[in-house]
Amino acid sequence: MPWAREVVIFDENIARATTLASKFIDRAVVAATLENLLERDSLDVVIIATPHVNLATIAIDAITHGKHVFIEKPGAITYTEMVNVINEANKFHSVVRVGYNHRFHPSLKAAREIVKSAEYGDLLWVRGQYGHGGRVGYESEWRADRRISGGGELLDQGSHLIDLTRFLFGDVDLVHAELQTSFWAMSVEDNAFFSLRPRTGGFVWHHASWTEWKNRFSFEICLERAKLELVGLGGSYGPETMTLYKMSPEMGPPSAEKFEYDFQDLSWSDEFADFIGAISGEVSYGATLEDACETLRIISEVYSK
Repeated sequence: MPWAREVVIFDENIARATTLASKFIDRAVVAATLENLLERDSLDVVIIATPHVNLATIAIDAITHGKHVFIEKPGAITYTEMVNVINEANKFHSVVRVGYNHRFHPSLKAAREIVKSAEYGDLLWVRGQYGHGGRVGYESEWRADRRISGGGELLDQGSHLIDLTRFLFGDVDLVHAELQTSFWAMSVEDNAFFSLRPRTGGFVWHHASWTEWKNRFSFEICLERAKLELVGLGGSYGPETMTLYKMSPEMGPPSAEKFEYDFQDLSWSDEFADFIGAISGEVSYGATLEDACETLRIISEVYSK
């Protein structure tokens, strides 16, 4: 954070906080308690990166202390929790963003421009896949404990798929969902299959999986006169690419133009820069509390069935 004048870190594990603080050389200090951190008038921004069960509670605490807040996704574990965060943010005039960083991947940004241009007509359908394999002992980690995580793969990577669908096409409604615990011995789902219907038209089918074994991201967008195929996110998900297939007037095999992006994933740093810009009143593309609330509305609807 080259722009930061002061960095204060709190973690219940003091040793872990101290290790993180050491990476900032002489500009970071460790707070003894969360309250000690929040009471510092010199701090303007609080970043919350905790297990899901603590996100909303700490966010409200930070907001009521007059801070602008960046919350890791999903921002809360229920729709009701997120509504409470929104109410407090409005009351205290806090700028808050939720960490749906995939909005800042270059392939997704390019796809949004193409969709918004309407050059290739209306949406017909979307097919999304997002998944990874676990680690030895994955069933004992906090994400596998519903009391801490609030849900499984639907809330984890499935929430990204829902947010991206809204980012590209606007508000959606749930059509159907099926959750499965196929492999891991855990109290939450390791696979989520669900379909959405954008209110502007078209149909969406997504699969989020903790049993993909090989990390995978694929997002296909079929328009009336073209198809976009987005694959990879950089890093372990493979090179990020977007292929544009353009229908010819006589139909038949389409032309194909492939765009390749840097292997390094800069979406997190771009997202945070967008958040800082939003505090200054600049146009922001990051996920707002209202965006996160709509994603949680869909997820809560699935979990309530």
